[in-house]
Amino acid sequence: MITKQLPFSEDQIRQISEDFPTPFHIYNENGIKGSIRSLTESFRWSEGFREYFAVKAAPNPYLLKIVAGQGGGADCSSLPELLLAQKSGISGEKVIFSSNDTPADEFIKARELGAIINLDDISHIPFLEKHAGIPELICLRYNPGPLRTGNAIIGNPSEAKYGFTREQIHKGYRLLREKGARRFGLHTMVASNELNPQYFVDTAVMLFELAAEIHRAEGIRFEFVNLGGGIGIPYRPGQEPVNLKTVSDGIKSAYEKIIAGTPLHPLKLQMECGRVITGPHGFLVSRVLHLKKTYKNYAGLDACMANLMRPALYGAYHHITIVGKENEPAEYKYDVTGSLCENNDKFAIDRMLPHIEEGDLVVIHDAGAHGHAMGFNYNGKLRSAELLLREDGSVIQIRRAETIDDYFSTLDMAGLQNFSA
Repeated sequence: MITKQLPFSEDQIRQISEDFPTPFHIYNENGIKGSIRSLTESFRWSEGFREYFAVKAAPNPYLLKIVAGQGGGADCSSLPELLLAQKSGISGEKVIFSSNDTPADEFIKARELGAIINLDDISHIPFLEKHAGIPELICLRYNPGPLRTGNAIIGNPSEAKYGFTREQIHKGYRLLREKGARRFGLHTMVASNELNPQYFVDTAVMLFELAAEIHRAEGIRFEFVNLGGGIGIPYRPGQEPVNLKTVSDGIKSAYEKIIAGTPLHPLKLQMECGRVITGPHGFLVSRVLHLKKTYKNYAGLDACMANLMRPALYGAYHHITIVGKENEPAEYKYDVTGSLCENNDKFAIDRMLPHIEEGDLVVIHDAGAHGHAMGFNYNGKLRSAELLLREDGSVIQIRRAETIDDYFSTLDMAGLQNFSA
């Protein structure tokens, strides 16, 4: 069981909010390093294990350099993410490119970086060959369909747009070998924000058995299997975090039963977690602008769902701390809202909190993954700054807040002068 704590004191966050206007996202460097170390240490038994951080979770080069400094790679899904990895000093086979409905220029850039290309569909094989060529090392994404169940975020595999069917994946490896591929990987991603450790063990069993099946049928010798990501975090106080040792021990047992002692051994293991690495170590800091009392009590913040859309998109819970009132009783019921012209612009509904006053600092927890990354400009909202709390207690800005000039920069304002309706 965990309790929700902050990596900074009340005095620290008040000073930070004086130096950097709210709202902003702030990340804890020490926590991020600890998370990736915990994951990699759990798999020390697996020679060559690598965590490929899911860039989409927190696409900031400072955060990627922290991951790289702990031996991690980058899981990219677009051209800008490939470029972010490159600018962070991550290239070659420390990058895996897992995309879908992929444009040609993204495959070309992935090949230029020497990234591991993870194909999503059998039709992408001739497309890749035409535009970028077939690399020596290639990976295919497997969709088990009705054999597995997913969850609300990623959906059930049989209805998901991702990956090869079982029949297609056999055919895909045969075709790739005919076209010159010589090194092979196998990948899947079937859940997101999953807290059940057994789910990841079952995923490993599924991939190990499929790798053995394809090896027997097609003679393909796999170099690695990528178990995907999806390890969840305990957003609610009282939830248990995923026990990484339980996950690792279960996967090790499956490896010894299915892979060890066969021609597939040694088989490298990979994962591509994002949320569990940065999620608990990022915070959205905001300030109460208005208090409204109509049919309910509303605490209106200077942040909105443009800064953190998970509660509106998924109905997700994010814990809220009112700075300086952590020890006061939570006796008042609020909807905590933003100023977007959408009624679902709410960080919390009917949340019991201490008494709130205008000007109070509010910290929204577990916003370090799929938080700032999912920002948008609807209603002309500007995306907030990102800060990094260093291990020595100092704070640096790692992304400035957007400005009005940024918002208008893609419009042809000069042409507007000569436009008549």
